[in-house]
Amino acid sequence: MRIESLFPTPVGFWNLALNKDEIDFVRGLEQRPNDGNTTSRNNYLLREEPMERIAAFVQNCLDEYMKATYAPKYDVKPYITQSWANYTKAGQYHHKHAHPNSFISGCVYIAAKGDKIYFYRDSYQQIKLPTENWNPYNSESWWFEVNEGDVIMFPSSLTHMVQTVDGEERISIAFNSFLKGTIGSADELTELEI
Repeated sequence: MRIESLFPTPVGFWNLALNKDEIDFVRGLEQRPNDGNTTSRNNYLLREEPMERIAAFVQNCLDEYMKATYAPKYDVKPYITQSWANYTKAGQYHHKHAHPNSFISGCVYIAAKGDKIYFYRDSYQQIKLPTENWNPYNSESWWFEVNEGDVIMFPSSLTHMVQTVDGEERISIAFNSFLKGTIGSADELTELEI
């Protein structure tokens, strides 16, 4: 038998060595309550001067992800719209959610040691069979391990969460993006200039 993966959801992974100044800057930000944890009051974090190197790296990753997954025919580029820090201490969690008004979302892990990000398939299942062995084809959720310096990227519509943290505080910079350029096609009557 041969099994092919059809219409897969692309999740991209990179790693960036963080420096002490970047880590200290994120740790020192003013925070506000969130659902299950706290988040930075600054919602445009990657526009700050101490974050320039991280922002440039994330932008390069967005460009690479876009080219590898969507391979646009016309000149269209992703750009970072908002970015903020999430702080999840022991006993806290990050609620299940997706990112509306965004095309590609992701995280840069500032403090994480073998933590997990969970993703969910939120589509209707007409028939649900009990399974003996979970795999990406039969699972309703799947997780990936993340550590300090990891960068992860995914379609903004993909539902995700962080379960209750047991150990040290987990800190991440989350970001959203949108597109600039020509979307669609004039011949197909779908063209849109953004």
